[in-house]
Amino acid sequence: MTSPRTRWFGLLFISLAVSLIIVDSTIINVSIPSIIEDLGITSTQVQWVQESYTLVFAALLLVFGALADRFGRRRVMVLGMAIFVVSSVIAGFSQSGDILIAARVLQGFGGAMVLPTTLSLVNATFQGKERGIAFAIWGSTIGGMVAVGPLLGGWLTTDYSWRWAFGINIPIGIIIIIGALLTVQESKEESASGSIDWLGAFYSVIAMSTLVFALIEGRTYGWWEVNKPFTVGDWTWPGKISIIPVLFLVFILASTLFIAHGANRIRKGKSALISFNLFTIASFRNGNIAAMVISLGEFGIILSLPLWLQFVIGYDALQTGFVLLGLAGGAFVASGLAGGLSGRVSPVTMVRMGILLEIVGVTGVGFAITPTASWVNVVPWLFVYGLGVGLATAQLTNVILKDVPVQESGQASGTQSTSRQLGSALGIAILGTILFTSVQIQLTNDLTSEGLPEEQVTQVVTAVVDSAGGAIVQLEADPTTQPVADNAKQALSDGTRYGAFAAAGFLVLGFLATLSLGSTRKEEVEQIKESDENHVI
Repeated sequence: MTSPRTRWFGLLFISLAVSLIIVDSTIINVSIPSIIEDLGITSTQVQWVQESYTLVFAALLLVFGALADRFGRRRVMVLGMAIFVVSSVIAGFSQSGDILIAARVLQGFGGAMVLPTTLSLVNATFQGKERGIAFAIWGSTIGGMVAVGPLLGGWLTTDYSWRWAFGINIPIGIIIIIGALLTVQESKEESASGSIDWLGAFYSVIAMSTLVFALIEGRTYGWWEVNKPFTVGDWTWPGKISIIPVLFLVFILASTLFIAHGANRIRKGKSALISFNLFTIASFRNGNIAAMVISLGEFGIILSLPLWLQFVIGYDALQTGFVLLGLAGGAFVASGLAGGLSGRVSPVTMVRMGILLEIVGVTGVGFAITPTASWVNVVPWLFVYGLGVGLATAQLTNVILKDVPVQESGQASGTQSTSRQLGSALGIAILGTILFTSVQIQLTNDLTSEGLPEEQVTQVVTAVVDSAGGAIVQLEADPTTQPVADNAKQALSDGTRYGAFAAAGFLVLGFLATLSLGSTRKEEVEQIKESDENHVI
């Protein structure tokens, strides 16, 4: 057994590990324009720089959670952090978009090894009231780091280089590894038996990978008809239709096989990546649906805002980070508000209040976005948005896990984390597609209606879309193309607005999903008392 002091020092390094993983999912957002300028990456690569990390992260959470239970949680966390550090070195020295994307994929592997093990280590290390405090610290770290990432990335990109957004991971990661080995006690599930569900892991990775790839690349290769041949090395897709609908079909097939295979293993008394029996619990089932849809709406808009702030409004990366800090301010206030409401308002009610605030905030952001707007128009709505995120996100975890048997809480936690990450990945894919497709259509129509030759229209639209808006700066600098730059600014502003409204729409669906999580007033009071005694974030 570790001493009380050592346990809390261990929690410090566990929380640092969570911070690093979560920050890296958002720190890159404000650095994208600088990466576009330096590496010349396309708009599709922009999505993949952000998406590849989240996609791999989401796809492997369940796998590494199961492996950590069996082979040692600290061991898997330390190994994951080592992979994360090495991949950060590769990312920081990347000389092309493809190498950077590959490094982000490797970071996703490391991140997926770290996050579920930190939750399990907290659960195994602390007991009673101490566990409640430790979980609160763990959960607050995640909420705070989501918003701090853009500010940190903006500062490093503006004063140094976008490469330092990755370079900062190296010394912190090494400190975490050493600290964890010295202060965190190893733990694993001694009762773990049976074979690991590798086939289920394969099905889950194939399902999520094909879905997100199809959503991102649909506008490139064609949603049905072939816009561009799909090639891998010397091989070219031979089909008469685009590969995209085929990938959607693969997603459906892999998802079906994953569910059928997992249910069959459970019937035979074997372990599966997801305990499908948990989905017979209404709060768990409906809560996971709500978590996925809410995450889709919550984080998808973060893709487009930094592009709009820098390429249309003209802010640098640091200024963009300060604007997005409005979200962090709202989340910070929400943490105090949630504490004051605890004992008087049920977790379900706080989740609903939070989602409604998110809907108001993101809708307000949509209406505030114009080519002539400034931070004054956007920050108040981001604050409201952050207030909603702070109220809804942590409390939703309580709601999802409240009826789950204690012995299955680890697997349930991994499942709800996967639901959130999948929602985040889909949000970036869907809202990114909405953004760039609307920019392409609107800019083409505007330039064509002004009488520009078709060849010139194609050239300008391709430059703006492929650079994710970065070409606007060059167009604006040339007096002969200034009017075209104005059209491009309007198109990017409108695309960002449509993305915000789409995010609001998904949040409305998430709110509707929470209506099935209702309980009587008596049950709410009991849940609050139980939450106070055995708090889980």
